[in-house]
Amino acid sequence: MNKWTRRAFITTGVAAGGVVVFGVAIRRGDRSGKVRELVAGDGDELFDVWLKIGPDNTITAIIPHADMGQGVHTSLAMMLADELDADWSQVRFEEAPAHKEFANYALAREYSMPGADFPAWLIDSVDGLFFRATQRMGLQITGGSTSVRTTGQIAMRVTGAATRTVLLQAAADEWQVPVSELSTQGGMIYHEASDRKASYAHFAPAAADLSMPDKPILKASDDFAIMGTSLARFDVPQKVNGSAKFGIDAKLPGMKYATVMAAPVFGGNVVSVDESSIQDMPGIRKVVNLDTAVAVVADGYWQARQALLSLAVEFSDGGNSGADQEQIFRRFGDDLDAAASAGDERKDRKSGNALAALDAADRIVEAEYRVPYLAHAAMEPMNCTAWIHDDQCELWLGTQNPLGFAQQVAKAIGMSQSQVILHNQYLGGGFGRRAFDDFAVQSARIAAEVPYPVKLVWSREEDMRHDHYRQASISRFKGGLDGSGNAVAWHNHYVNKHDPIEAPHIPYGIAAQRIVFTDSETHVPWGFWRSVDHSLHAFFTESFIDELAIAAGRDPYQYRRELLADSPRFRAVLDLAAERAGWGDELPDNVGRGIALHKSFGTIVAQVADVEITNGKPKARRIVCAVDPGYAIHPDNLAAQMESGIAYGLTAALYGDISISGGAVEQSNFHDYRMLRMNEAPAVETYIINGGGPLGGGGEPGTPPIAPAFTNAIFDATGIRIRELPVSQHELRLKDVEDVA
Repeated sequence: MNKWTRRAFITTGVAAGGVVVFGVAIRRGDRSGKVRELVAGDGDELFDVWLKIGPDNTITAIIPHADMGQGVHTSLAMMLADELDADWSQVRFEEAPAHKEFANYALAREYSMPGADFPAWLIDSVDGLFFRATQRMGLQITGGSTSVRTTGQIAMRVTGAATRTVLLQAAADEWQVPVSELSTQGGMIYHEASDRKASYAHFAPAAADLSMPDKPILKASDDFAIMGTSLARFDVPQKVNGSAKFGIDAKLPGMKYATVMAAPVFGGNVVSVDESSIQDMPGIRKVVNLDTAVAVVADGYWQARQALLSLAVEFSDGGNSGADQEQIFRRFGDDLDAAASAGDERKDRKSGNALAALDAADRIVEAEYRVPYLAHAAMEPMNCTAWIHDDQCELWLGTQNPLGFAQQVAKAIGMSQSQVILHNQYLGGGFGRRAFDDFAVQSARIAAEVPYPVKLVWSREEDMRHDHYRQASISRFKGGLDGSGNAVAWHNHYVNKHDPIEAPHIPYGIAAQRIVFTDSETHVPWGFWRSVDHSLHAFFTESFIDELAIAAGRDPYQYRRELLADSPRFRAVLDLAAERAGWGDELPDNVGRGIALHKSFGTIVAQVADVEITNGKPKARRIVCAVDPGYAIHPDNLAAQMESGIAYGLTAALYGDISISGGAVEQSNFHDYRMLRMNEAPAVETYIINGGGPLGGGGEPGTPPIAPAFTNAIFDATGIRIRELPVSQHELRLKDVEDVA
């Protein structure tokens, strides 16, 4: 389902749901009995569906999110454990099963109504409404940098605090003392006056029968004992010693292998398949027509792959074979021109009268920026093992939305959702790609044709050419400057708006702003890509604010700083990055320094890049990153995510380019869709500010600022303004070489 549709549906449901909430009182209620057999062992006591206490006092957080390297299992368990006053050495985690009772209402509620503070008597009804909506949509997603700021805040912390409350009440009832005389620490309850103590496990059976408060009192940050520390992550030992299980590691008795080839042109279908061309090849079991793709099942992956390459298949082109990259950009430009001429651009954001301010400006600066399509290029290619047996379908894979995948697989093979059992594994890279269920549906459809388990593995070429891509785009700007070089107008017109809605918005105090967009459809499938629209709009806006600074004859850092006079958190992050980078210090002649600032997913990030130009080639030497996520739950993990986001975004800025020719993707593997190599990676320094605002995300905010910081540094060194990515397609010369020439 389209993410915008989900948001609109949920928000509309809550806004118009007064009769539902108040009349029928849809409540989330206690669902622990419905999931007991899925997650609880003998002697375990469940509290809500997110926490269980074992008879040995083990505390297990049940996490409805996948791990794709971001360490979310540890961070969310920390949030629960801190509010519970648990002993961290006794804390464990389990990933929640793909079951409708684990639909993530907390994510949907906070995503749709961020920061909403409901009275205690209404919370269960509001959560119930979101819960039922997310059940219908199969929403158990990991993405959007939402885990900590939604599930962590609304589910984990609240469950930890509420469970502590009922444990205290159970102890007070047993010991016949006031709750006010009791204290908790390290998974134990103490009554100092009588010198009594007992474990949480002792009181858990009685506490589980009590009603948990919907709005317990949460700790202030000064009282955190676990949150804000950098504890060892749960997943790291397994990933170091090789015992971690990823989707591609699945092995079942009698399992066969499959691989697929889809119609090269998006929108195409299988017209005909001639199996005679592979009938004598060894190990071949079956050819399966999947309508838009064809699959070969064999005893081994290589046999399946070689047979697929030899198979005589004819595909249609869906009428899209005439599309190519330049034609797509021409259409974007034409649609922008037509909308501007007709005055029917779609409104994004408006303040003041930007058109009048431009007319009155002493100087107008104009620029157009372009970015190409981008693939996700996860190191683990798409794969799924499916086994249909005993009137059920079992799946082994890594997915960002287990419940949604189970729902779509069930629909594809004519089963009920309860018949699909999904075993989620570690993800070898996600970045948004593993939120799309195409490969899982293919796997299940293939398994429905054979009597044994089948592991479907996409080739790297298939993965590259049949992704769901970050969109290509054009963004046009006009900026107005007064006689002193101050920015008085900001006009931005871009093509195709996706998500999040605030991605094109700027933090700068420019009174007159007009931000608009125009739709221009293509046949290329769109997908969530790390930081989604922030990845392109940060490049656009932070490049253009740099251009305004240069046009005004001002220092880019100071120019931004002056425009942030009314935004102290933004200014603090910008100042910290500039200070730690040594902004203003002298640099070698072949080194430039650039700065960029952007807020995404509730987190403010500023980055300063030092870029060296050697023989016309740029290399990032050092990146200084300052970040304010409101509060860093796991500082070391946040720093790691900044480093990861920088590497991912720098790769895209330098090399990322998915181009379309004849309606199909030209690139096929890492030889023509390059990745940043270790010898190209810069030193990264990350500095964290706990700015005290609402919690922000960590997995994506490091990506958006790196492209503009990098290209602004290139301008500083060369005087060449990069307005189209990737950088590798541009010829670079140092300023002094240009001057001599």
